[in-house]
Amino acid sequence: MALNTENKGEKQFALGKENLRLLVIGFGIIILGFLLMVGGGTTDPAVFNKEIFSFQRITLAPIVVMIGFVFEIYAIMKKPGSEK
Repeated sequence: MALNTENKGEKQFALGKENLRLLVIGFGIIILGFLLMVGGGTTDPAVFNKEIFSFQRITLAPIVVMIGFVFEIYAIMKKPGSEK
């Protein structure tokens, strides 16, 4: 099944420009979520740092990462519009 009926010999990428742009945005959201998880450690193993259990690292960051993955699925599944 050919996506482009005008140029039968020309191969066409399955995703459009808008899909690729959305994929990059979703990847950025995932990276932001992982950056929110960074930190809270200590250099001395004998010292306990309560900051490792902060709301940002335990709740917010995983939610942001999951939103990024859902956004990626949307970006892949979205039908490419008519591009000029």
